[in-house]
Amino acid sequence: MTQTETQPHHPKAINTNWIISLFGTAVGAGILFLPINAGGFGFWPLLIATVLIGPMTFLSHRALSRMMSASPKPGVDITGVVTSYFGQGAGAVISVLYFLAIYPIVLIYGVSITNTVDSFIVNQLDGPSIPRWLLSLLLVGGMTLVFAYGQRLMLIVTQIIVYPLIVFLAAVSFYLVPQWDFSSFYETEGTTSGIWAVVMILPVLVFSFNHSPAISQFTLAMQRTWGKGAEKNASKVLGITATLLTIFTMFFVWSCALAVGGDGLAQAREQNIPVMSYIANTTGVPIMALLSPIVAILAIVSSYFGHTLGAAEGARFIVKKFAPSISNKLSMTTLTVAVNVFIFLTAWAAAIANPSILALIESIGGPFIAMILYIMPMYAMYKVPALNRFRNHWTAAFVVFTGIATISAAIVGLFL
Repeated sequence: MTQTETQPHHPKAINTNWIISLFGTAVGAGILFLPINAGGFGFWPLLIATVLIGPMTFLSHRALSRMMSASPKPGVDITGVVTSYFGQGAGAVISVLYFLAIYPIVLIYGVSITNTVDSFIVNQLDGPSIPRWLLSLLLVGGMTLVFAYGQRLMLIVTQIIVYPLIVFLAAVSFYLVPQWDFSSFYETEGTTSGIWAVVMILPVLVFSFNHSPAISQFTLAMQRTWGKGAEKNASKVLGITATLLTIFTMFFVWSCALAVGGDGLAQAREQNIPVMSYIANTTGVPIMALLSPIVAILAIVSSYFGHTLGAAEGARFIVKKFAPSISNKLSMTTLTVAVNVFIFLTAWAAAIANPSILALIESIGGPFIAMILYIMPMYAMYKVPALNRFRNHWTAAFVVFTGIATISAAIVGLFL
């Protein structure tokens, strides 16, 4: 993308657009299951997790952005940056991990959008059930076409989507306030208690607040827009994004948890449905039945764009690195089209296969995201001389500790 194509507005407007885009990247399928996972451990673990997630989100994403901004090769995406920092071999491994952290999430959104729209058509609109292969073709194909058309269109669509998404999240959260029951939720205890209960919440929290797939292109946009002031403005944008995510997402989580209660959260987990679907099914209020799928659809679409951005970036690098004879024969445009077609076909196939969404989130989201977002940037701060000025022992220790805790919880969760 050229600067003319992606930077038609005032620089401050670009900052605002990226705040919205990063928010939309983070708010996806994870938030639909977050109250069930996070609220199921009781009052105190959720309170501690609420205090931790804002700093965790800001510091980890800022570190990844700083890695990009300090690169000796301005204008190079994250795959090129890690190669320049760590060498060809380590750079290739990290780039593959980066792809593996993001690409499966794109598949999750292909499944999520198909299931949500199908349920909406059948249950809310009383319409016929469209054949799954056709419905997923239209939905995944439509989202991928918007993405492939260009970053500017993607940002415009995301901006249009995120505003009503914020309104819906806030509306549902406030609507549930009269039904809050502190005593019932305060007495709730999950199967795990103490500090380990807080740790077990982290994987789904990290997944739900993750907007790292868009950080590479975001940092490049900051460099094109602000030049020497890119790092300062990037930190400002990331701080605002983390604050908005914490306020809106955790208010939603708390409101759902307090209204539904421990028993309701357990039932929703047993039924393997999003908390809003459980609320819609149990309240019998028509507006909730209508809002639930709308919120889910908006959240999934906005997050699909951001994660596809990162997946496409990683896929292009893998082709260039491991199949140079093929990539050398292709122009950048042809390679980009081929990658987009690959993403579409595999996301479409996943949507048809319909694997368990929650299982994919819990088993894939935590470890890979934590390694790329929490561990790798901190390692680079102490390994790469160009990043010396960003070193801070306290924040580095905090990010690494929470990253290791997230990986540990995800691994232990596989055996529970």
